Amino acid sequence: MRFPRPLALRCRPPAPQRTRSLFNFLRAKKPPSTEPVPVLSEDNLFHPFSKSPFPAVRARGEAIKQLAPCPVCASSHGHIHAHTKAQPKAVKHECPDCGWPTHCSEEHWAEDEEHRKYCSRLREANEDEHDLRSGRRMREFEMPGPQGYEETVSLANWDVFWYTRNFPSMDTERSRRHASKLLTYPITIGGALHQHSGLTLSNQRVTPEGSRSLAALRSTLHVPPGAPETDEAAVGKPQVRIFILGARAESSLPPHVWEQLCMLFPSTHFHLFFIGPQVSLPKPPKATVAPTMAKKAESAKLAEAPDQSEMREEKVTYLPNVYQPPTPQPIERLKRTRSSLERYGVPSYTVPYTPQLTITGMQANYADVHAQFQHTLDPYSDLFFFFSPGFGFPSPDSFSENGEPLLQIASPTEWGPVLPMLLASKCPIFVTGFSPTDVERDVRSLSTAPEVAGEFEWVITPGPNSFGSEKWEVADFDPRVMVKTNWGIWAIRGKSRDVQEQRSIFSSILPRLA
Repeated sequence: MRFPRPLALRCRPPAPQRTRSLFNFLRAKKPPSTEPVPVLSEDNLFHPFSKSPFPAVRARGEAIKQLAPCPVCASSHGHIHAHTKAQPKAVKHECPDCGWPTHCSEEHWAEDEEHRKYCSRLREANEDEHDLRSGRRMREFEMPGPQGYEETVSLANWDVFWYTRNFPSMDTERSRRHASKLLTYPITIGGALHQHSGLTLSNQRVTPEGSRSLAALRSTLHVPPGAPETDEAAVGKPQVRIFILGARAESSLPPHVWEQLCMLFPSTHFHLFFIGPQVSLPKPPKATVAPTMAKKAESAKLAEAPDQSEMREEKVTYLPNVYQPPTPQPIERLKRTRSSLERYGVPSYTVPYTPQLTITGMQANYADVHAQFQHTLDPYSDLFFFFSPGFGFPSPDSFSENGEPLLQIASPTEWGPVLPMLLASKCPIFVTGFSPTDVERDVRSLSTAPEVAGEFEWVITPGPNSFGSEKWEVADFDPRVMVKTNWGIWAIRGKSRDVQEQRSIFSSILPRLA
C-alpha cells in the first residue's frame, strides 16, 4: 500500500545538481596559510634549562651553574670567618617546578623552604623565555599606525594605553609581559612628557617647579589648544632632542619601536641621542662580492652536510649578566644609516628613520661630547633620560683616600662630572630604577654627591612608573635576584635662582634729596 507524500515534501523544489565546469582548473587556488608553525605549543612551554630545545637557553643554564651559589650552602657558611677558604658550592640541581638551576643538590633543594616564595616567578620567566623562541606569531609585537585626529590617547596605565592606541588585544598575562618589556623605554618617555600623563600635580607626583618645567616642554611637543595635531603643524617648531645617557638595551631596539613615541606627538620632530660606552652600533657595511664568488659560496653552503650545519647552530655564546650588563649585539644597518664619526669625533651613526624621527648613537662617555651640545641646550626642547643608571652603586674603578669605593654619582670616570653639567643646563633630568630599593639608593646618593647636593629641585617625586616592564628579569649570578625594568621614575633639574634687586642704604636717601 502506497502512502501519499507529505505536502512539505511535494512543495520542496528539486535539489540543484552540482556540476564541474570545464574551466574550474583555471580558477585561482587559495594561497596557503602564512602563519608560522610554532616549534612549541602553548601547553609545552615549560622545559628545564638543561633540556631546553633552544641552544641559547641551555647556554644560559650553564652560565648560571658557573656563577650562582647555592643559597643553602651560603647560609650555612655565613658564620665562617673571612680568612677561611670554605665557599658555598655552585648550583647544579634544577628545580623540577621552575626548571632553573637553584641548588647544589636535591637534598638542599628539598631543605630550602624559602625557594617556594619565588619559585612561581622563576617558572613564569622560564615559560616566557621559551615562548619568545617558540616561533609563534607574536601579535603583541604588531605596532599600530598613526593616531586618528579625533582619537585621544590616554597614558594612565598599560591597559588604557593599549586600548586607546588600538593595539591588538592582550588576552593573556604573558602577552602583557612581552609587550610591556618591548615598549617600556619609549612609552616611559611619552608617559612622562605627554599632556595627558598620569603624573600630575593632583596626585603629588609633579611639583610646582616641575609643572613649570614640563609646561615649557609641552609647549613645544603639542600644538596650541584647539589646533589639530597634524604633521603640518610641525613646520616652524624646534626639534625636540632626547639624550638617553648610559644607553645599553634601549640602543638596540628596532627603530619602529621608538616610532611609537612619535605617534603620541604627531606634530613634533624627535632626535634621539643614545650616548654611552655600551651603545650598540650598526653592523659594518657588507663588502661587495663578485658574482662568481657569490655562486661558489652558495654552492658550498648547499654542499654542506646537515650535521655540520647543526653543529654550527649549536655554537651559541651567552654573555652572562653579572652586575654590569653586557654590550648588546650590533644592530641592523638600515638603508639610510650613515657614519657620524667626523661630526662627533667618536664612533657614532645617524639614521633619519622618518621625517619625524632621527636616531643618533654614540659609543662614548657623555662628558667627552658635552662640549658639542652645551651652548645649544634649551629647557623648552631638550631633556635627559637615565634608564637605571646606578648612581648609588659603588664604582669598580674609583676609590676615596681611605680606600673605599666611591659611588658612581661621585666617580670622576662615571657620573661624577656629568650631572653638574646637566644641572647647569636647567633641562629636566628623568631617572628610572628597577626596584624600590634601586630608586631609594639613587635618590639617597644625590645628597652626598659633590656639586649635586643642594643644586637641584624636584620635577617628579620618586615613585612607581605606570609604564614599567611587567616581566621579571632574573640575575644570572643569583636566581633569587629578580627585578622589573623601569619599575620607578623620578626627575630633577638645576636649581633656579630668582634675580633679586640689591638695595643699598643710599637708595632710600636719594629720593628724599631729590
